[in-house]
Amino acid sequence: MLTLASQETCFLWGPRQTGKTTFLKTVFPNAKRYDLLLANEYRRLVRDPTLIRQECQARGLTGESQTQPILIDEVQKIPELLDEVHWLIENRGLRFVLCGSSARKLKRQHGNLLGGRAVRYELFPLVYPEIADFDLQRALNHGLLPRHYLSPSPRRLQQAYVGDYLREEIAAEALTRNIPAFSRFLEVAALSNGEMVNYTNIARESGVSAPTVKQYFQILEDTLVGCHLPAFRKRAKRRLITAPRFYFFDIGVVAQLTRRGVVAPGSELFGRALEHFIFMEIRAHSSYSEKCYPLCYWRTVSQTEVDFVLGDHEVAVEVKSTSQAIDRHLRGLRALKEEYAARHYILVSLDPRPRTTEDGIQILPWREFLERLWGERLI
Repeated sequence: MLTLASQETCFLWGPRQTGKTTFLKTVFPNAKRYDLLLANEYRRLVRDPTLIRQECQARGLTGESQTQPILIDEVQKIPELLDEVHWLIENRGLRFVLCGSSARKLKRQHGNLLGGRAVRYELFPLVYPEIADFDLQRALNHGLLPRHYLSPSPRRLQQAYVGDYLREEIAAEALTRNIPAFSRFLEVAALSNGEMVNYTNIARESGVSAPTVKQYFQILEDTLVGCHLPAFRKRAKRRLITAPRFYFFDIGVVAQLTRRGVVAPGSELFGRALEHFIFMEIRAHSSYSEKCYPLCYWRTVSQTEVDFVLGDHEVAVEVKSTSQAIDRHLRGLRALKEEYAARHYILVSLDPRPRTTEDGIQILPWREFLERLWGERLI
């Protein structure tokens, strides 16, 4: 679903194992590629970043002769390369795709982010239109990292991802050696996935200070492992909650961190996983469609809420894992409808067929909702 502007230099960011390298090899099969995960490539370029400029000049490359961009994989590992890239863009008109899993290291070391000369893209885990014969139950239990979704038994892959990547590599970004504390934080944060962030409570359960918890959440955002969902702030009659929620980037990662078992229809876990899945689909659509509409949630101090509000309150979406939506499931949407005019008020559920209530709320099966979302029929 992601398309790159092939005539522009761009950054392509995404968590590990979302398929960035495979995607670029498919889109640009003949491109010159520098893979900084290869030890020998990393060593020679970290010793002398000017080698990339010398090699481009030796090949006589210019913007006019270049048929495919130059790919640099895991560019954050050598921030100094970006000065050479900048020079080659300015003086030879070359195009690059700069790929990585985190811009945090570049920012921390004051890396050259090319001053607006590069478009930013983000690659998410698999989304509904990318999977033939999409299996919701599989997605909610395996997650949507490509290897995990396709594996008949992804538990060991999930364990390796959490153990080797989240706990150690991301902990290294924290500028701390306290990996056990960061590990506890990950588990506590995953247990509150999709809920309002309470730094004090999470700090107490993690055994660290509230400022440290805030720093840890920022690391997760900078490394694309999760994101905050802000609260809707346009106040009308009701007093509103303003604390953000936090969602991890993948359902399977949350499953591993929380050590939850099989997510079965009818359970509370299924409902939470379905909400998480719908959030990730909406977030990916906002990015891939290049509409980049804002996304937030609405909640009043009296606990009335709507899961997602898209755009300038253009679309309101509530997610329920019921197979037959009734009036009590519509309470939040109706409360929001009293205060704000939207194009669509939607309840996403497991109902077998779409229907519309007398007051104009659409009850959509989850698959129908995704067909309309990705078919550009909602926003």
